[in-house]
Amino acid sequence: MLPQFENTEIAFRYRSNAELKQARFLFSSMGSPILTGLGMTATKWAMALHLPVNGLIKRTIFKQFCGGETMEEAAATADTLSKYNVGVILDYGVEGKEGESEFDKAVPEFLKAIDFAAGQKNIPFISIKVTGFSRFALLEKLDAGEQLTQQEQEEWNRVFTRIDRICARAAEKNIKVLVDAEESWIQKPIDQMTDQMMERYNKKTAVVYNTFQLYLHSRLPFLKASLQQARQKGYLLGAKLVRGAYMEKERLRASEMNYPSPVQVDKAATDHDYNEAVLFCIEHLNDLELFIGTHNEYSCLQAAKEMQERGIPSTHAHVYFSQLYGMSDNISFNLADSGYKVAKYLPYGPVRDVMPYLMRRAQENTSVAGQTGRELTLINKELKRRKLA
Repeated sequence: MLPQFENTEIAFRYRSNAELKQARFLFSSMGSPILTGLGMTATKWAMALHLPVNGLIKRTIFKQFCGGETMEEAAATADTLSKYNVGVILDYGVEGKEGESEFDKAVPEFLKAIDFAAGQKNIPFISIKVTGFSRFALLEKLDAGEQLTQQEQEEWNRVFTRIDRICARAAEKNIKVLVDAEESWIQKPIDQMTDQMMERYNKKTAVVYNTFQLYLHSRLPFLKASLQQARQKGYLLGAKLVRGAYMEKERLRASEMNYPSPVQVDKAATDHDYNEAVLFCIEHLNDLELFIGTHNEYSCLQAAKEMQERGIPSTHAHVYFSQLYGMSDNISFNLADSGYKVAKYLPYGPVRDVMPYLMRRAQENTSVAGQTGRELTLINKELKRRKLA
């Protein structure tokens, strides 16, 4: 059965009337670039000056987009989603830490998340960012092909060991690891390390997934090359497909440093490559596992139709759909209601530490054409259906 993304009763049945009204207020506010900009500036100043704003943030934007400050709070959110057959990707959302001691401290948090997820029925994934375990400048140097000093090589070996510990525990506990994509000028060493992890741990099932950002025109060919390499070396490719998150930054850097932009010429080209990538993966499900990460309704519907036309069951173990917690519930919950495997990205961590993530969500909902308007339309439709408008 194909999902009906207009069905707001299914989309929001996990939300109380009060939560739905709060979401309407939040998306209405984020729909204004001026209000969003002022709010973000005020929040940054308040956090820098250690003003007591944590409670306000936690009750508003944090509550909408995060599962909680602790793993236990995130677990309660996961339990709510499980009632509607929606799974969870545990995403320890702490960002911006630097230094070897901070990188080392992060590892036990992810091992703890894996152990916890293994005891739950609806947490099949965790998510990691390599920049949570490595200096950005080191990744830049590796990407540029520059020779590392002995000290830097030892530093890189420690990064590899951190990621390997996480992937090894995930393989042991039957939990999957999504390795997030990052800026194009540090992506090469991330790809190479992730390929090594897939070769090591993806023998019988895909434990490790690489991320392919299709707003980069190089990634569809790279996806195809990655599958060819996986076949040659005898492992399953884990392919997480997203449109991408660094477009403005990529274009600006290319312009400032006078090199050709790695970004697609327009959104239509991105959409084309994304949908082609989904089709390619569905055609080769025997050799890969597919994670369709998108808020695009057309892409999700086309993927579901393609599976149906090929006689691929909606519950196929090699296909997951995913959206961020707090967004596109009409996609997530209607897909799950139609029998497809769905998991929500569920960030958690102390409010102050997940602020970079929350700032991106605020910016994204201001800049993404039509996204905030779409969220508001659906929320208002459901409030009207509940006779609360």
